[in-house]
Amino acid sequence: MAFDIKHKSRTISEGVDKTANRAMLRAMGLGDKELAQPWVGVASVWSESTPCNVNLDEQAAAVAESVKAHGGTPRRFNTISVSDGIAMGHEGMKASLISREVIADSVELMMRGHCYDALVGIAGCDKSLPGMLMAMARLNVPSVFLYGGTIMPGRHHDKDVTIQDAFEAAGAHAAGTIDDDELHAVECAVCPGAGACGGQYTANTMACIAEALGMTVPGSSGPPAVSPERIPYLEKTGALVMEALNNGILPRQVMDRRALENAVAIGAATGGSTNFALHLPALAHELGMTLTLDEIDRISRRTPTLADLRPGGKYIAYDVHKVGGVPVILRAMLDAGCLHGDALCVNGKTMAENLAGVTVPSGQEVVRTLANAVESHGGMAIVWGNLATEGGVIKTAGVRKLSHTGPARCFDSEEDAMAAVQSRQIQRGDVVVIRYEGPKGGPGMREMLGVTSAIVGQGMGYDVALLTDGRFSGATRGLMVGHVGPEAAVGGTIALVRDGDSITVDAENGVLSVDLSDEELAARRAAWTAPPLRYGGVLAKYAKQVGPACEGAVTW
Repeated sequence: MAFDIKHKSRTISEGVDKTANRAMLRAMGLGDKELAQPWVGVASVWSESTPCNVNLDEQAAAVAESVKAHGGTPRRFNTISVSDGIAMGHEGMKASLISREVIADSVELMMRGHCYDALVGIAGCDKSLPGMLMAMARLNVPSVFLYGGTIMPGRHHDKDVTIQDAFEAAGAHAAGTIDDDELHAVECAVCPGAGACGGQYTANTMACIAEALGMTVPGSSGPPAVSPERIPYLEKTGALVMEALNNGILPRQVMDRRALENAVAIGAATGGSTNFALHLPALAHELGMTLTLDEIDRISRRTPTLADLRPGGKYIAYDVHKVGGVPVILRAMLDAGCLHGDALCVNGKTMAENLAGVTVPSGQEVVRTLANAVESHGGMAIVWGNLATEGGVIKTAGVRKLSHTGPARCFDSEEDAMAAVQSRQIQRGDVVVIRYEGPKGGPGMREMLGVTSAIVGQGMGYDVALLTDGRFSGATRGLMVGHVGPEAAVGGTIALVRDGDSITVDAENGVLSVDLSDEELAARRAAWTAPPLRYGGVLAKYAKQVGPACEGAVTW
C-alpha cells in the first residue's frame, strides 16, 4: 500500500467540520494549492543566545523554499536553545540537559498540534541535536536532520584556536602563567562568527552521529555555518524530506540497531564527546530499544580511532571538511570493518551505497585509515566498581595517563570545587570528587569544563584525576570520569566518599573504586540522608521525573 503523504494534514485539510481550522491557515497566505499539498514542519533552534544557532533562521528559510519547490507546504517554527558555552561554569548550566527534553517535547507538540506530515529538524548547539533526533524518533514521521554547521577557527599566535583555548586560558591566568592582555586576546580570537564550537566537542560529535545514523543528506554536516558551500545542502535537505515523504521512509526504519551501533562507532572513532554516551541511550529509549553503557564500551574498545581531532588530537571540524567531510570518516570506518554498510539511510540507499564514490585522501593526517590509525581502540571507555555500579564514562582520546590512585578531595558542588582549584588547594596526585551534580542532584547534570580546564590550565591535567556524577564538555581533556552512577542524590557511593579516601581510576581495565570495605560503606550509607530539593519550577519537575544517566537521563 502506498504511503499517504498527507497522513497527518488530511485531518485539517479536508472536511466541512474543519472550515474554521483552514480559515486560520488562509490568514497566513495559504491557498487551495498549499492546503492540498503535504505539510512539512521546518523546525529550528534559532536564537540570539548562542553563535551556534544565530544563523539558523536563514538556513531554515532556504530549506522551506526548497520544500515549496518540491511540492510541499513548509511551516517554519522555532524551539529553545541553551548555550552550553555561555551557561558553563555557573547555575545556568543546570538548564542545558533539561533543554534537550524541552526541545524534543516542544517539537513533538508543534508537529502533533498542527498535523504536519513530515519534519526537517535544524540544530546547532549541543543539546539541540539529540533533542531534534529524539523528536524524530518519537513522532516517526518522514524526517531529515540538518546540522547548522561548525564555526570557523579563530587565529591566535598563528595557530587555530577554539572555545577550549578560552577556558584553558582562564586556568592559565589563575595560575599566573599568562597576563590580562593575553587572556583578553584569547577571548577576542576564539569565536570569529556563527557556528558551533569548532573541535570534536558535543555539537560536532552529534553531527557526525546524525550522518552515521543515516538521517541527513550525506556530507551536509561538513560545511561551516557561514560557508557558501552550505547552500546546496539546504536545497538538498528540502528535496530529501519530500523524497522521504513520497517514499514513506520513516525514522524508525532508518534508526535501527545497526544505525545505533554505527552512531556509537563514529563517536569512538573520532574521539568524540562523552555526552554521546548520554544522548544515544536516550535516543534508543525513544526508539523503543535499549543501549547500555556496556554495549557502548564494547563497541568503543573494538573501534579504532581514525580521526585526529581536538581536544585529544590536533585538528578541528573545519579540517575534516577540508578533506571531504564526515563521509570520509565513514568511508575509513567502513574500510576498517567497524561500520554496518547495510544500514538504511533516509535517502533510501544503504550506507555503503552512499559511500561508494568516497575515498580517504592521501597526504593528510586528519582522517586515517586502519593501517595508520591514531589508536587501535576508540576514544571512550566505561569504568565500573564499588564507586560506580551503574558505570562511569571516560574520554580516553589523547589521554596519556589512563590510571591514577590518590586521595579524595570532596566537593558537594561545582562552585566549591572551582574555588578550591582557583585558590591552588588541589595538589598533584589528588582525586577531585564533585558530587550532587547528577541529573537529580544538580538538578540537570552540569558540565564541569570550567573546573577541568582550570586544572589543565594549571598544568595538572595528568597529575590530578577528577570524577563527578555530573557531565563533561566535549572540550574536556585529562583523566576525568563523568556520569558516575548511582549519583550522590540517590545515595550512590560517590555520596559516601570522604576526604583522604583512596580512589583508583583505571580506564584501561575499566575500574573505578574506593578502597573501603563493604562494611564501612554500609555504615556510611546508614548514616547518610538525602539533601533537600533546592529548586522549584522546571528544575524541580525535572528532578522528580528524570532517570539515571546510564539510561540516558530521560524523563519518562
